[in-house]
Amino acid sequence: MDTASKQVYLYDTTLRDGTQGEGFQLSGLDKLRIAHRLDEFGVDYIEGGWPGSNPKDVEFFQEAAKHEWKHAKIAAFGSTRRADKKVGEDAQVQLLLDARTPVVTIFGKSWKLHVTEVLRTTPEENCAMIRDTVKYLKEAGREVIYDAEHFFDGYKDDPEYALQTLEAAAEGGADFIVPCDTNGGTLPAEIAEICRAVKERVPAVPFGIHTHNDCELGPANALAAVEVGAVQVQGTMNGYGERTGNCNMTSVIPLLQLKMGIKVVDDLSKLRELSYFVDDVANNPHYSRAPFVGRTAFSHKGGMHVNAVQKVAHSYEHIRPEEVGNEQFILVSELSGQSNILMKAEEIGLPLDKGSSEARAVLQKVKELENEGYSYEAAGGSLELLIRREIGDYEKPWKLNEYHCSFRQYRDGHPAVCEATVKLEVDGTPEHTVSEGHGVVNALDKALRRALRPFYPEVDQVSLIDYKVRIIDGAEATAAKTRVLIVHTDGERSWGTVGVSDSIIEASWIALTDGIDLFLQRRR
Repeated sequence: MDTASKQVYLYDTTLRDGTQGEGFQLSGLDKLRIAHRLDEFGVDYIEGGWPGSNPKDVEFFQEAAKHEWKHAKIAAFGSTRRADKKVGEDAQVQLLLDARTPVVTIFGKSWKLHVTEVLRTTPEENCAMIRDTVKYLKEAGREVIYDAEHFFDGYKDDPEYALQTLEAAAEGGADFIVPCDTNGGTLPAEIAEICRAVKERVPAVPFGIHTHNDCELGPANALAAVEVGAVQVQGTMNGYGERTGNCNMTSVIPLLQLKMGIKVVDDLSKLRELSYFVDDVANNPHYSRAPFVGRTAFSHKGGMHVNAVQKVAHSYEHIRPEEVGNEQFILVSELSGQSNILMKAEEIGLPLDKGSSEARAVLQKVKELENEGYSYEAAGGSLELLIRREIGDYEKPWKLNEYHCSFRQYRDGHPAVCEATVKLEVDGTPEHTVSEGHGVVNALDKALRRALRPFYPEVDQVSLIDYKVRIIDGAEATAAKTRVLIVHTDGERSWGTVGVSDSIIEASWIALTDGIDLFLQRRR
């Protein structure tokens, strides 16, 4: 894409502002990996951090200077010079140059409250700090972006002074000025009105927008600014950031491209993959309800909805899921109609005829089991087994005779012992195994595998990767029903299975054995 013809530039600050969010931490290597993926995706600016603030950022900028970047410009972030100090003598400003990035982004104060009460300086000196620092960095050959921190709050308090701070940045030669809704409390109409004033007062310098999501308006506020002339949008992948986060790039990018017709990347279908990559590198769970990229963004559960999307997908989908790399997901529950079952059966290669006795039987079974506490939304493996059993495409791989487990705690300080016994038959051949494990589920899993291995050695290809417990009816206290969800993988695909019982052990056994059972059915 020819960046010179772009209407809106993407400025990603995941590696700096995003890391200020709770639970979001990255090593220097993590930052490099994410930066390269952002570059491949087509982000225009990647803010790497604050040089000198911590060893990880030092490492990042040292390594980034050695790498070739296909599309993006790397930006170092810092502040204006300190009050009553010459810019050339400010060590923090020098560190920005030492980072050897083509772009430097600095922030300064726009709100008189911060000028007088936080910086403890005069409004005039604050403007000089902005002007001097921008000019110094420009003379050093850098592209300079000026972030006007707390601009919208400052404008509401004293519009004339807030605009004067932007004029100071323009006088210094800033390439972009970026008003920031740092507290995240401004509404879209206010953003638009104030940005119009910015454009009118400083027409010679292009302006951008930096919003936070405290009122869940980060992307909406960014779009409001773009509508009145903003040509740069700053944000973070998956909305990471301080407090409730920054403007979410996984939302604002498709909004710009698909809803406003402003092309910002060449291949939007890589968006979901990028979103998951950032979560995985940061070791954070993905938000399933995230617009555009979440697992449930294009999921359908109600029978009428499923029936409609089966005929015309866009009847309940505002875009085609594949445009952002996502896919349609049909949920099966007590709210399902026959269409849910038919589409799910077709997905797994077991097509059913509409109105058939098998389709009705599967639907009825699902509703009965959901009433008992089962949930198939994240347990597609159990649903597949249910369909196979109901339509007769199922061969029982073993016959269970007995299982039990015990937990023993010794008085003399000896480590506790958890033991499981499994007795089963395969084609009439009995097998009796005992295993110890780190807890009941681990012991049962080991004992089951040991019993099955002589007959099905391929069970060693399967591993348990997730185990979740949910109390269904908490009012029953310790007598409450328990739902257990287990996820298995064979290295190529993963599947969820569910078990429900008054006993957590039995619920775990049901989910555990269903996971192994399904693997063997597929192998068959």
